[in-house]
Amino acid sequence: MKPIVIIGSGMAGYSVAREFRKLDADTPLIMLTANAGGAYSKPMLSNAFAKNKNATTLLTASSQNMAKQLNIDIFTGTDVSLLNTITQEIIHGDEKIAYQKLVLAVGANPFRPPLTGNAVNDVLTVNNIDDYAKFRNAIDEKKQIIILGGGLIGSEFANDLAHAQFEVTVVDRNAWPLGNLIPQIVGKKLHQSLVALNIQWLASTSVTSVDTYNGEYQVSLDNGKRITGDVVLSAVGLKPNITLAAKSGLQINRGIVVDKTLKTSVDNIYAIGDCAEVEGFVLPFIMPIMRGARVLAQTLAGNVTEISYPTMPVLLKTPAYPISVVAPPPTEGEWKIEETESGIKALCYNPSDKLIGFALGGSATKEAGKLSAKMAPLL
Repeated sequence: MKPIVIIGSGMAGYSVAREFRKLDADTPLIMLTANAGGAYSKPMLSNAFAKNKNATTLLTASSQNMAKQLNIDIFTGTDVSLLNTITQEIIHGDEKIAYQKLVLAVGANPFRPPLTGNAVNDVLTVNNIDDYAKFRNAIDEKKQIIILGGGLIGSEFANDLAHAQFEVTVVDRNAWPLGNLIPQIVGKKLHQSLVALNIQWLASTSVTSVDTYNGEYQVSLDNGKRITGDVVLSAVGLKPNITLAAKSGLQINRGIVVDKTLKTSVDNIYAIGDCAEVEGFVLPFIMPIMRGARVLAQTLAGNVTEISYPTMPVLLKTPAYPISVVAPPPTEGEWKIEETESGIKALCYNPSDKLIGFALGGSATKEAGKLSAKMAPLL
């Protein structure tokens, strides 16, 4: 019997394997991964200091342990170069692996801003546990960290590093943190809470170049100023990994295009997680991955199932000021604000007075579930 093959050993890949094994204990499963294949929770990378975790202790299981748990053959250090969608074969180096069904769980790649300077290649990103190990090594016995980007991940890293007594400077093109997701009043409260941790927040500006000089990094800004630091971390966003899909002739847009069953434009090939574009949605968050894994496992087991998405709030891991957000769609909407001493509730309504998004800060985050239930399903 030809195996079901999963490419990628992140949360999406392992979740599909785990859910599939609940339905089918015997069909051969193969996982191919370019890294060591250890299991870990990616969301914990941006608050590992607060959890007293390093790259080693973040691992919950080795690839060998996962192989035993899931009755799956895991091939680590394996780069897939091409898919032959006619013969249903995966090509890696001189080897070929035939599949009956294939799951692409290849994640996303960090977006790198267009920088100049002699130290551009020294700018770090953290997108997986290997990146995090490199980052932890780089900041060992260092003090000043410059973070490019004040969105979800940048804000979480800033809070975590400041808690660990690093001197943090954030450079962000928006006027307030999470400027693309939340209204100003909530963003300002988050900003005030992060600044209270001695984080320097440089808003409405961006980095143009990174150079080394006298053993430190000089970062030039578009306003003509320069700042210095020991380590530069870029957290300006992710873009779906579509390289293999594009080379292999699958339909791509922002991500790998899939339908409600998570099937790509080619029969017997599916995509899930950060790499996938589901009916126009690219959702690089945990809840969509977990729902997708359960649905896809059913389909792989022979019970073709379509996915549905309820409203899924995102909780920002910033203990300085917790925020729960459902970003409204890019349509006309009006924010209505309720503020108390302990929290802010910002609700976004469309012209028909329907709730289309919210941003909850502080104690108001406890209302996320109730408000989500009032909103129409995402899909």
